[in-house]
Amino acid sequence: MSQAVNPEVQDKLARMGCAPLVDAMRRVHSHRAHMLALTSPTPDRPLFGPAATIAFMPYRDDLPESKTDFASHFYRAVGKRPAGRVLVLSSGGHPQASHGGGTKLSRLANHGMSGVLTDGRLRDFDQLRESGIAAWCSGEATRWGGDTIMPYAADITVEVGGVCVTPGDFIYADASGAVVIPADSLSRVLDEAAAIDAEDARFTQTIRDEKLPS
Repeated sequence: MSQAVNPEVQDKLARMGCAPLVDAMRRVHSHRAHMLALTSPTPDRPLFGPAATIAFMPYRDDLPESKTDFASHFYRAVGKRPAGRVLVLSSGGHPQASHGGGTKLSRLANHGMSGVLTDGRLRDFDQLRESGIAAWCSGEATRWGGDTIMPYAADITVEVGGVCVTPGDFIYADASGAVVIPADSLSRVLDEAAAIDAEDARFTQTIRDEKLPS
């Protein structure tokens, strides 16, 4: 089920950036939660919201899933309350293939979603830029990828960029990378990240006051 995204939290995260959240996750959880920097048509547009997931697999023409279109998986993934959510697409072992483009992903803007995160490629950066959503991926594609990968299952746990993502996890991405925060841990992680920011500010002041050795 989708959770409401507080605009004040979004603003706070945008000012804070990804790194303190990754450090905070390390204090709260022992599992890997970060992804290295991705590519975006709008790198100054951070992405935040609860995840709606679609798993891609290598294309096979003998499976019933090959006959199910992207739209069916999309609406199964986002449910009845898509607003504010982040569509998370696993690459299915083909990070160089296109997993969607401006036309297919226009559904996100239509339903007020925050954006899309994938460890695969996306097409039509110009369209995505104009759509108003945030989009983070492994790079821009020019070739259609439907004969390489296919959407296989929706609203399930997926692997993206070496990280386990469960529907409802909170996603934050910016130009420095991405982090996946379990929904039940969001408040604690935000508090820890704020504390880390404050610690860094104190350390910066201490370093500024350092004197050259006599």
